[in-house]
Order: sequence, then structure tokens, then C-alpha cells
Amino acid sequence: MTDRISVRGLRARGRHGVLPAERELGQEFVVDVTLFVDTAPAAADDDLAKTVDYGQLAQDLVKVVEGEPVDLIETLAQRLADVCLSRERVLSAEVSVHKPAAPIPLPFDDVVVTIIRSRS
Repeated sequence: MTDRISVRGLRARGRHGVLPAERELGQEFVVDVTLFVDTAPAAADDDLAKTVDYGQLAQDLVKVVEGEPVDLIETLAQRLADVCLSRERVLSAEVSVHKPAAPIPLPFDDVVVTIIRSRS
């Protein structure tokens, strides 16, 4: 059995997209991550070093969103998953990238790409 640690609704401004205006103006992206971890060792010892510091993780994820632009939010999601999996205790991660201001000329609520990645 695996436990979960989730960070939901993390917001950051990025310049991702294929259109020139998306690169020039940027827009808000919203990130949700769920980490699959065994939290029992941390709980038994009440020790942060035996789990995932989600505050530091959030900061690292925002750096990726605010960092080097990519064309596809699929690529952005993969980069965010790589950050999650760089934590020693993370067995797998589910990452959703929301692009609520995507350039779609119709009424819509959100565009979301969700990926699931595991250690190989």
C-alpha cells in the first residue's frame, strides 16, 4: 500500500505555448501533484527527513513553470514529474497542468493535461 501527498492549485506565471503571444505575454498555469510515498517511517519517527518536504517541492515546481518556455503543456508536465521523482522517497507521481487561459476561441472552463510517471 502506498500513501499520497498532494499539492493542489499551485499557481505560477509562465510563457509556455506555441503562439507568439503566449511566449510574449505569458499566462497563469495551475499545477496539481500527487506523490505516492510510504509515509510510515516519517510518521513513526515524526521526522521530515523521512518524507517529502512539500513546501520545498512547491518552490521547485514554480521555478519550472516560471523557467524555460516549452511549446506543449505535456512537456511542462513531464518536467514537473521529473522534479517530483527527484525526491528519493517518491515512488510515482501524478501531475496535472491546467491552462485556464488557453487560446481557444470558444467558452471553456479549463484545459488540463495529466500524466502519471514512476521510477524506472
